[in-house]
Amino acid sequence: MHIALIILILLALILGPQWWAQYTFRRYAGVLPRIPGTGGELARHLLDRFEMSDVAVEKTEKGDHYDPEARVVRLSPDNHDHNSLTAVAVAAHEVGHAIQHQRNESKLALRTRLVKLAQTTQQIGAGAMFLLPVAMLITRAPSAGLLMGAIGLGSMASATLVHLVTLPVEIDASFGKALPILRAGNYIQTEDEVAVRRVLRAAAFTYVAGSLASLLNLARWLAFLRRA
Repeated sequence: MHIALIILILLALILGPQWWAQYTFRRYAGVLPRIPGTGGELARHLLDRFEMSDVAVEKTEKGDHYDPEARVVRLSPDNHDHNSLTAVAVAAHEVGHAIQHQRNESKLALRTRLVKLAQTTQQIGAGAMFLLPVAMLITRAPSAGLLMGAIGLGSMASATLVHLVTLPVEIDASFGKALPILRAGNYIQTEDEVAVRRVLRAAAFTYVAGSLASLLNLARWLAFLRRA
């Protein structure tokens, strides 16, 4: 009974933030006639307003994000095409990252480097975990298996660390950039600010929520290693 309770608590801690973020996005995704434009239109307007006409706005199925290398704000279909509070807030958040890039803010540059590093180490980790059974079978040495397992687990955990370290970049994009812009430009009404704040908070924590969910992969590998 105690073990089941512990498992439920761990699942809530790991998956809870992701569920909360997705719930928040869905909650405020309804189209509102009083919002004059779509998320894509707002993103284009804000980029032009802040003299970033060279930054494109694209629709994507791979999640809302700003690509600093391609200089593109990418929005999911609903956020690109709909005039909802979620669409407006998420579009402003991603433009916030573009503003960070335009201003050469050091935290965004650090985050970009760390994300690239995490992607590389994740690939190494996935390869190490894939080769782990082979290494143990060939060498029949527990130490070789432990080494491969340590490399794999360490590299897979790096993504979670990266997103935790770079959380201030996300918070700044939401509350240092997006919210003041939306307020000052009268892009949102006073009665909508509470909802917009919630969406911006969810947008800021999306990467962290995804990283926490990825810890389940680590748990599965640890369980495998215990049985090996």
